[in-house]
Amino acid sequence: MTIIPDNLAIHKPKKELLDLIEKNDIKERIIETFESDFHSISVVESKIGRFLKYNDTYQAGYIDTPFYKGNLPYINYFLIPLLMSKKIKDVLFIGFGSGIIVNQYEEFLNLKTVDIVDIEENIFYIAQKYFNFRKSDKQNFILQDALIYLKTTKKKYDLIIVDVAGNEGIDERFCDSEYLNLIKNRLKKEGIFVSNMPSSRDIFNPKNKFALELIEMYKKYFEFVCVYNGEQSNKIFYKTFFDIDEVVFDVTNLILISSNKKYLIKKNDLIEEKFEISKYLNDLCNFHD
Repeated sequence: MTIIPDNLAIHKPKKELLDLIEKNDIKERIIETFESDFHSISVVESKIGRFLKYNDTYQAGYIDTPFYKGNLPYINYFLIPLLMSKKIKDVLFIGFGSGIIVNQYEEFLNLKTVDIVDIEENIFYIAQKYFNFRKSDKQNFILQDALIYLKTTKKKYDLIIVDVAGNEGIDERFCDSEYLNLIKNRLKKEGIFVSNMPSSRDIFNPKNKFALELIEMYKKYFEFVCVYNGEQSNKIFYKTFFDIDEVVFDVTNLILISSNKKYLIKKNDLIEEKFEISKYLNDLCNFHD
């Protein structure tokens, strides 16, 4: 089964904001399309930037506007571990997207190995051809179902980043205790786990059962679970795509950063100058510390 983000909404959007989105129709030009056993893929361009889409869903891309330039903004939360530890050497990315985040980690850390697991056979080619992804000798691309990889590999990592949304949502296999146990077993003692999940923006609402139960489950496997509610990325998204200064839809990216060591966030002027990461840090919800 699939966890469909729209089904997690608690609050309805304002009609006047929906009307603004409807009026601000973004014209896209299809550059190339791909078909695989898992996805119908298109690479598109618009006045906003260049993007990778599965069916009608944005999966990755690069925004290039006067207001904001960079990755899809929710992915900037994945950079927070850069402020947590300089000892990260072995990294696992589950879900590849445009590959921009991989190159960003290679730019700021002296990594030893970078393993990339994705089930989509076209994704590595697309990243190189359309998103300026840079290959390196440290990278190892693994074309495989992520759970099979986690079950069969013996390697342990300093950092695991998971972003596996498909056409409709999240495979429920990435939301259960078996999966979290696999992740925990593949982390080193002081390893960091970053995960992107959908949620209502009203995180504390008792009706938000999916997110609240998910967080409680994470807390059973990790001593420290920090939750970021995605508000900064939401604001950037609606401003860049629709020139709207409000968040329209109730569903957000819920970023969970988990570990069994309590890390301090240490300021880094180079990272701040490039990504303004402090704005994303303000979205922390202290469920568990």
